[in-house]
Amino acid sequence: MPRHDDPLWLEAQYDNRARVADSPQRIAAWTQASQAARAGSPRARLDLRYAPGPGGTLDVFPGGPAATGPDGAPVLLFIHGGYWRALAKEDFSFLAPAFNAAGAAVVVPDYALCPKVSIEHIALQMVQAVAWTVRHAAGFGGDARRIVVVGHSAGGHLAAMLMACRWRDVDPALPAQPLAGALAISGLYDLEPVRRVPSLQKDLALTPASVRRLSPAFFPRPRQGRLCAVVGGEESEEFLRQNQLIRDAWGPTTVPVCEALPELNHFTVMTALADPQHRLHRLALGLLGLD
Repeated sequence: MPRHDDPLWLEAQYDNRARVADSPQRIAAWTQASQAARAGSPRARLDLRYAPGPGGTLDVFPGGPAATGPDGAPVLLFIHGGYWRALAKEDFSFLAPAFNAAGAAVVVPDYALCPKVSIEHIALQMVQAVAWTVRHAAGFGGDARRIVVVGHSAGGHLAAMLMACRWRDVDPALPAQPLAGALAISGLYDLEPVRRVPSLQKDLALTPASVRRLSPAFFPRPRQGRLCAVVGGEESEEFLRQNQLIRDAWGPTTVPVCEALPELNHFTVMTALADPQHRLHRLALGLLGLD
């Protein structure tokens, strides 16, 4: 049974790098493939500023010749994971080539990292990144009405936060829901157990109050848009529970897909996302309207 009051059990549940023996090699492979992707993308626009301050830049990979629609290509905005305290946009350029080939533009924002900033700060940065994308999509051949957010791990949490954002409070000029959809991969929707993981809490500094503000599972169901929630079938009990939790909280209309993908762990799910033959990649294409 889950033991949410047992720090050792929670450490084992949430320490994905310890759970997957080859995780360092997997992350190194992402970085290497991303370097190749940037070198092979002469049309890429790198380090564009979407917000002031540390982490406030993003990379844009315009859609390829398969882009469809009179108003440009759909836009996939990818938010990386790393427990809000590690990794960077440069590690995830490897996702762009496959989605560019399918006709989507790809935007990869960076963000400042804990403990220098709070998770609240990061969530607001992602709001700014989406707002920037809405305003600038036409400039890189994108369709501002077809923006889909995809996030992994902490990025999955941020994707759900964006689905629940009150966008008109951010800027009355924005649509009430600027996102055509979201795909959250291995996401975190209840941060209370995360608060109880000692190795994470020292950097995240969560409080009971911030957990309530930052846990999408505690939010009302978004009035517009849909979220697909997936997790690797080989991930921990807690990640499997978190994935089901957002469906239970928001319901099947808002979360029409809630799946544990067989034979995938917390790192190989990212390989699957970049693989045009995998269901996970096709789920993203479906949200983009490219299936």
